Amino acid sequence: MKKAKIIFWTTTILIFLFEGVMPALTSQSEMAKEGLRHLGYPEYFGIALVVFKVLGVLALVIPQVPNRVKEWAYAGFAFDFIFASISHFAVDGLDFQGFFPLIVLAVLMISYIYYHRIQQYKNNPV
Repeated sequence: MKKAKIIFWTTTILIFLFEGVMPALTSQSEMAKEGLRHLGYPEYFGIALVVFKVLGVLALVIPQVPNRVKEWAYAGFAFDFIFASISHFAVDGLDFQGFFPLIVLAVLMISYIYYHRIQQYKNNPV
């Protein structure tokens, strides 16, 4: 159980940093705005994306948030990473920027798997 908690919190904190803290601090930079323009998205989309990312990571890291809300947060991030990869592949071709969201998706999946292992242990302690 201790190993599961360590893996869960390590991966979840990485998601928290990459998808909550970093976007909140850098979303209004010229580089971030240019990145959205480069992919063909309007500026308001970036603002909405940051708001939902911050809400999503808060849902993941606050233990009192209901399980159903956490499930939606995981799903939202999975869609975000998949569509980010598709956007980069469509605009830039096969390069690292297209694969990076898939790497973060793998980290998210590990967090999700260990979240459920912890929940299962809470419901059926051995």
